Amino acid sequence: MITKAVITDAMYNAIRLGATKMPPDIRRALENALAEETDPMARKHLEISLQNADMAEKGHGLVCADTGFPMYFIHVGKDAAVEGGFSIFQECAEAATARATAECFLRPTMVHPLTRKNPGDNIGAGMPKIEVFFDREGDSIEILAAPKGGGSEIFGTFYRMMFPADGEAGIKKFIIECIKDACYAGKVCPPAIIGVGIGGTADLCMSLAKKAALLRPVGDHHSDPEVARLEKELYDAARQLGIGPMGSRGINAVLAINLDIGYTHTAALPVAVNAQCLVGRRWIAKISADGSVDYTGELK
Repeated sequence: MITKAVITDAMYNAIRLGATKMPPDIRRALENALAEETDPMARKHLEISLQNADMAEKGHGLVCADTGFPMYFIHVGKDAAVEGGFSIFQECAEAATARATAECFLRPTMVHPLTRKNPGDNIGAGMPKIEVFFDREGDSIEILAAPKGGGSEIFGTFYRMMFPADGEAGIKKFIIECIKDACYAGKVCPPAIIGVGIGGTADLCMSLAKKAALLRPVGDHHSDPEVARLEKELYDAARQLGIGPMGSRGINAVLAINLDIGYTHTAALPVAVNAQCLVGRRWIAKISADGSVDYTGELK
C-alpha cells in the first residue's frame, strides 16, 4: 500500500527538483544549440541559461525565477494500491505545492482570474493542475512534476479551427506563424520546445499540444512516420526564420517541434500550439509498491 504521506513527499520533491535541476535532455539540446550559434548575443543568452542551471543545482536559486503553473502528470499501474484511494492525488498535490511555495522553490504566481487576489500558496480552483493516467502495468506510480513558466504559456499558446481543405500547407503556415509570433521578441524564452496538437475536439487538441511540449524527450520523434516527417519539415523551416535564443539573431528559435494527433470530425481540422521555455522544467518521481521512491530527470 502506497501511503498518502509518501505520495505527498514524492510530489514535493519532484516539483522542487523540477525548479532547481535542468533535465539532462534539455541540457544536451542547449549545449548543441550553443555549439551552433555564432551571434554573440545568442551565445551569451545560452551561456547564462546554462550557468543559472549550474548554480541552481548547487543550491543557489532556481533554474528560472518564473516557476509559473504547478502541474503534475501521474501514471498509475493497474495493480497499484493507494491509501485513501486515487482521489487523494489532488489533496497531495495541493500540500506538496503549498510546501514548495512556502520554501521558495515556487513563486506564488497563481491568482483569482477576476479579482486577481493571490492566496500566496499557488492553491485555488484548478491549481495545482493534475492529470491521472491508468495506463501502466505493475503496482507502481510515476509522477512527473512540471512547474511551467508563465511566459511560455501566455505567449506560446495558439488555437485555430481550420478547414480540412487548408490541408498540410495550411497547418504548416499556421504553426510557423505561431513560432515567429512567440519567439521573435523572446516572449516564450526561446529556444522553445513547441508542442502541436492536430485533430480531436478543441480541448483534446490543446491537451495534445501541451503534452507534446512537456512530456516528450527532446530528440524523440512521433511513432507515425507521416507525423515524424512533418515534425522534421517544420523544425527545418523554423531554423530558417533568422530567430535565435531569446529572440536574438540565430537559428535556434526552437529545440524541438513535437506533434501529436487525434482523430477528428470529417468537417474539422483543429490545430493547437503550446510552447515550453528553454529550461524545460520537469522531474519525475517513481514510487514502488513498498513506498521507496526514485527520482530522475530522464523521460522514457
